[in-house]
Amino acid sequence: MSESTGENKEPIGANKKVDEEWKKQVERDKERETAKQTQQQPRGVPPEATSFTAFITGLAMQAMMALGEMADPKTGLQRENVGEARYLIDTLSMLQEKTKGNLTEQEAAAIEEAVYSLRMTYVRKVSGQAKG
Repeated sequence: MSESTGENKEPIGANKKVDEEWKKQVERDKERETAKQTQQQPRGVPPEATSFTAFITGLAMQAMMALGEMADPKTGLQRENVGEARYLIDTLSMLQEKTKGNLTEQEAAAIEEAVYSLRMTYVRKVSGQAKG
C-alpha cells in the first residue's frame, strides 16, 4: 500500500520538500542580510581597504615613515624612529610566518616584497647610523 495525502493520491512528502526548500531559502536570505550588516564599512572607507594586501601596505607605509623614507601624509613631516620601524617590520615578518600557506599568490608576494624591502632599508639606516 502506498502512502497518499488522501484524495489527490500525492505522496505525503511531496509538499514537504517544497516547504523545506522555501525554509532553506529564507534562512539563506537571513544569513546574507546579517552578513551584510556586519560587513558594512565605516563612512569614507572603500571595501577594498579591508583587504589583506591593503593591511600589509598600510603597515609597510608606517614602517617607511618610521624609517624616515617618506613624510607623514597628515602632517607632511618626515621623522625617523628606527625602534618603531623595527617593531613594524617584525610584525610584518610574524604575519608572513603565521599566514604562510593561507594567502593568495598576490598576498604572499605583497608581504614578501614588503618585508624584504623594509629589512634592506632598515639595515641600510642602522649601518649608516653606526658609522656616523
